[in-house]
Amino acid sequence: MIAVHLAQGRVRVITRPLPRIPRDFARIRVLAAGICNTDLELQRGYYGFHGTPGHEFVGEVTDAADATLRGKRVTGEINLACRRCDWCRRGLGRHCPRRTVLGIVEHPGAFAEYLTLPIANLHEVPAPVSNEHAVFVEPVAAACEILDQVKIARGERVAVLGDGKLGLLIAQVLAAHGARVHQFGRHRDKLAITEAAGVETEIAGRKLPAAAYPFVVDATGSAEGLQTAVTMVQPRGTVVMKSTVHEAVTIHTAPMIVNEVTLVGSRCGRFEPAMRLIKSGKLNLDAMIADRFLLADAPRAFRRAAEKGVLKVMLIPE
Repeated sequence: MIAVHLAQGRVRVITRPLPRIPRDFARIRVLAAGICNTDLELQRGYYGFHGTPGHEFVGEVTDAADATLRGKRVTGEINLACRRCDWCRRGLGRHCPRRTVLGIVEHPGAFAEYLTLPIANLHEVPAPVSNEHAVFVEPVAAACEILDQVKIARGERVAVLGDGKLGLLIAQVLAAHGARVHQFGRHRDKLAITEAAGVETEIAGRKLPAAAYPFVVDATGSAEGLQTAVTMVQPRGTVVMKSTVHEAVTIHTAPMIVNEVTLVGSRCGRFEPAMRLIKSGKLNLDAMIADRFLLADAPRAFRRAAEKGVLKVMLIPE
């Protein structure tokens, strides 16, 4: 089979054997996969990564001990937990200290013709959900995670900073929840995607509202975004940190202490609410797909995904 190999910033397509199937795992033929900002950060040196990236995918189960799974269309949670430690027993396998992570930490990812995942990680994709929409389940789950971590009442005001792929999903998810979302970005065409979902949008200028929102989500993907979010949140407000950047982040802590600001790191989320939301049709996902490439054209796909302002780039195995 062919697979993407990423090392020292270089993207190559290589040939390697089909992955073996450990006990309680399934082998999955990838139908579509999406390049996200984390993949681009891996290319820039995040985690010192080398191997096959990719964690947003939909595929068809070709081999599994559970014969009922064969032929099923699935997507999968990316954290491979030990399922024995205290974190796993609490249902928080995403924090398992012995976990590997699909396409990120010591488990080959979805930019390949086939991948393997534990059967317990798999979620069947309902028939009404297209392959390309199913690729969004993992990032939509990351957006939904905010609502599991922070109690945001319907009608509550929330600022979302950033109009990249995750920022657009976060704004739509929070709006579908009933929050009054005000999204700040730099691209009118991108903000139009969330405007269609009822989000108030604004081109971010040099001067942004100060101490104006009880909740602010930083999805800028920049090292400066967190400081901006802290400036915009009200005293005793909450800043949700969604940006994963390779470089160190500098922030002035005195205003955070004086204003008693709560910082919440937020990463992966549950797939069940994400799948329901995608199936409902409330998210404007088609407008977020910028381009499609065959897996064999992965180097060109990565270059396209890294272009400024480009949204979701899909990789499709032949």
